[in-house]
Amino acid sequence: MNASWMPSSVSLLHAAEVALWVAAGLLFYVYAGYPLLLAVLAAFFRRRRPEPDYLPTLSILIAAHNEEHGIARKLDQTLALDYPADKMEILVLSDGSTDRTDEIVRSFTDPRVRLVHVEPRRGKTNAQNFGVRQAHGEVLVFSDATTVYHPQALRYLACNYQDPWVGAVSGRYQYFDPAGNSPTGLGTVAFWNYENLIKTLQSRIRTITGCCGCIYSVRRSVYTELAPEIISDLVQPLWVIQKGYRVVFEDRALAYEETTQSTAEEFSMRVRVVTRAMRGLLSVPDLFKPWKHTWVTFQLVSHKVLRWLVALYLVILLAASAALAGQPFYRVLFLLQLAFYLAALLSIALPLHLRWKLLGIPLYFCTLNAAAVLSLIELLRGKKYTIWQPVRK
Repeated sequence: MNASWMPSSVSLLHAAEVALWVAAGLLFYVYAGYPLLLAVLAAFFRRRRPEPDYLPTLSILIAAHNEEHGIARKLDQTLALDYPADKMEILVLSDGSTDRTDEIVRSFTDPRVRLVHVEPRRGKTNAQNFGVRQAHGEVLVFSDATTVYHPQALRYLACNYQDPWVGAVSGRYQYFDPAGNSPTGLGTVAFWNYENLIKTLQSRIRTITGCCGCIYSVRRSVYTELAPEIISDLVQPLWVIQKGYRVVFEDRALAYEETTQSTAEEFSMRVRVVTRAMRGLLSVPDLFKPWKHTWVTFQLVSHKVLRWLVALYLVILLAASAALAGQPFYRVLFLLQLAFYLAALLSIALPLHLRWKLLGIPLYFCTLNAAAVLSLIELLRGKKYTIWQPVRK
C-alpha cells in the first residue's frame, strides 16, 4: 500500500486535539456557557413579581398508586395550605391502586376531597388526563403523593394567572436527604439548585420549556391531553407554548421532596424520566423550527438535546486525552478524568459519601449521563414507560 495514503501520526494527533477541544467546548457550553448566556440576556429584562392576592379556583390533582402509607398525610397537609377553602378542590387520582389508598381517601369527610379511581392502571399521564375531565377549577395544580408544599405555595402559583398570557406556572423543587445517607443526595441537591437557577433566568427572559413534575399548574382552558407514554411536566408546557402562552417559573412556590436512597433507584428513575422526555420532544416537532419558535428551539437544543449527548463528549474527551498523553498538559487532563471516574466507581462499591459528601457529586454526574445513554437506546428500541413504581420504605 502506498505510504502516502496512510495518515501520519502527526495528523492523527492533530485530529485528536481538534476532537478534544470540540468536546471540551460542548461540555463547557452545556454546563456553563448556556447558563452564562442566559444570565447576560436576563440582565436586560425585569419582570415584576405579582403579589399573592389573585385567587382563581384551583383543582389539585394528586397522582397516586398504592400510597396507603402516605396519602392521609398528603391530604392533611394539602387541606392545611393557605388558600381559601371555597376556591379549591382536591382530586386523588388513584391509578389502579390495590392497597388501602382508595379506602383512606374515602374516609376524609372534607367535601373538598374527591377520589378518582382510574382503571386499568396506565400511568401518571393517563391518570392526569382522566382527572382533568372531572376537575372544575380554573387552574389545575399537579402534585405527587409524597411531595410537601410550602404553606403559601398555592397562592404563589395562582397569582401569576392574573396575566392572561400565562398558560402554565411551575413551582420549585427543594430536595433534601433527611438521614444524609444517600450516595447521590448531595449531587441531587446541587443539580436541582442549578436547574432552578436556569429556570429563573429562562422565565425572566421569556418562558421556560419544562416544569417541575411534583409542583406545576396549567390554565384549564389550555390543557392538552397527552399519550400515556409522554412525560407531562415537560410536554404539557410545550403545548401551552404552542398555543401562544408563556410558562412561568415561580421560585417562591416551594415543594419539598426526598432524594432517592440508592444509586440504583436514581439510575432507574432517570432512565424512565429521560426516555419519556425524549419521546415527548419527538411529539412536538414544530417547536424545533427556529424560524417559528426561535427562543424555544434554542432552549430545547441547548438545555435538552445537547445535554443528553454529554456522554458522547466525555468519551471523546477521555479517548483524545489518552491519545495525546505524551504531552504534559493532556496527560494531566487524562489522569484527572480517570480520578473522577474512579471516585464515582468507589462511591458505588463503598459508602465513601458518608465521610466525604463531595464524592457524591461525581457519582451523580455519571449516573445522570449513563442514564441518558440507556434512555437513547431504549428510545431506539421503541421502549415506552407508561407506569411508574414508587419506591417506598
